[in-house]
Amino acid sequence: MFYVYVLQSEKDGEFYSGFTNNLHKRLLKHNTGKVFSTKSRRPLKCIYTEICLDKQDALQREKYLKTGMGKRFIKQRLQRYLNKITENTPACQSRPKISI
Repeated sequence: MFYVYVLQSEKDGEFYSGFTNNLHKRLLKHNTGKVFSTKSRRPLKCIYTEICLDKQDALQREKYLKTGMGKRFIKQRLQRYLNKITENTPACQSRPKISI
């Protein structure tokens, strides 16, 4: 099985999407700074996952989530979550950004 995932930086609110065959190990790598693209954005939390049976399907889905349509899909899919964290963020703090 392969996992397509979306992480959110607790530092800047930005999103990162990727895929792996070992979700726990990959999240550990992200949060220990072993992934260059997320090293400076730690800590990260997993806010969305999908399971694919085929590696190519997972890769295709990850690429889709990085497109404009994919970003809109994630924004709509996580609408309640995003509204909740926006409501709980004081106006003086930066609000999470919706980019993947």
